[in-house]
Amino acid sequence: MRVDVLTLFPEACQPFLESSIIGRAVRSGLVEISLTNYRDFTHDVHRSVDDRPFGGGQGMVMMCGPAFDAVEHVTQGCETPPTMILLTPQGERLNQRLVEELAESRHLVLLCGHYEGFDERIRIGLKAREVSIGDYVLSGGESAAMVLIDAIVRLQPGALGDEKSAADDSFSHGLLEHPQYTRPRSFRGMDVPEVLLSGHHAQIEAWKREQSLKRTAERRPDLLSDRESESGEQA
Repeated sequence: MRVDVLTLFPEACQPFLESSIIGRAVRSGLVEISLTNYRDFTHDVHRSVDDRPFGGGQGMVMMCGPAFDAVEHVTQGCETPPTMILLTPQGERLNQRLVEELAESRHLVLLCGHYEGFDERIRIGLKAREVSIGDYVLSGGESAAMVLIDAIVRLQPGALGDEKSAADDSFSHGLLEHPQYTRPRSFRGMDVPEVLLSGHHAQIEAWKREQSLKRTAERRPDLLSDRESESGEQA
């Protein structure tokens, strides 16, 4: 997989992309991630990438020119069109299903916004998909892009030490993950549930399923409603 990140602040992204699972995936060649600065595609002495909005209003708007030129630069020579993603609070909400869909892409181009937002013609002209990581506003799209990359890279074959880890994560089956325990068996009066020490695999799996459903019902009942509406399954 190849991921191109278009940003005004590549220096803010670089340390994150060199760390932990993402860094290992890059170094092992599982994924290629490149950072491109919009300002490298400006044509004035101030390297301007924004201007005041037509019709008035607060803030500044990202201009078309640097965005289109940057995209054309990173997609030059591509045999198939990449998936264009605008990171914006107006986009579809990021969830595990969308992550799994995007993880199948061979080439993603992530456009990080800043200031008041993108000129609308960037979305229209690039036929970009808009994605939001939540109902709140950030100073820029860089942190949202890092969230998306983290979620996608860990699903790439070989990125995790145990390939079953991603399949058991919260949201992977539409539920929150069950409680986890490790050594010691007892800590400050809190004990590991006996079933996890029993060695009885069927009982352990049943307990995990029960706890996953219980935790989801308590913390995210909307997830159970979504499962029932889609499959008719009664949680």
